[in-house]
Amino acid sequence: MASSSKNSNSSKNSKSTSSKRGFWGLNKISFWTIVAVTILYAIALILSACGVSVTAVNVLQGIATAIMIIIVAILAWKYVRSKQMIWKVLYFVCLLIVIAGIIVPLVIS
Repeated sequence: MASSSKNSNSSKNSKSTSSKRGFWGLNKISFWTIVAVTILYAIALILSACGVSVTAVNVLQGIATAIMIIIVAILAWKYVRSKQMIWKVLYFVCLLIVIAGIIVPLVIS
C-alpha cells in the first residue's frame, strides 16, 4: 500500500514539474515582452512630449504592437496547428487582418 502511494505521488510530482516548466517559460516570455514593449512605448511617449515628429512616435508604437502580435501569433499557432483545417484558416485570416490593421494606419498617416 505504501508502495502504490509513493508511485502516485511521484507521478503527480512529475506532471506538476513538467507543467510548471512550460508554464514558467510562458510567463517569462510574457514578462520580458511586456518589459520590451514598455520601453518602446515609454520612448514614444517621451518623444511625443518633446514634440518629435509624429511619424517617429507612430513607428515606435507600431514596432511595440508588432512585437506583441508576433508573440501571441506564435503561441496561437501552437494551439491551432493540431486542430482541424477550419481553425487554421481562421488563424490566418485573423492574422492577416491584424497585420493590415497595423500597417495600413502607418502608411496612411
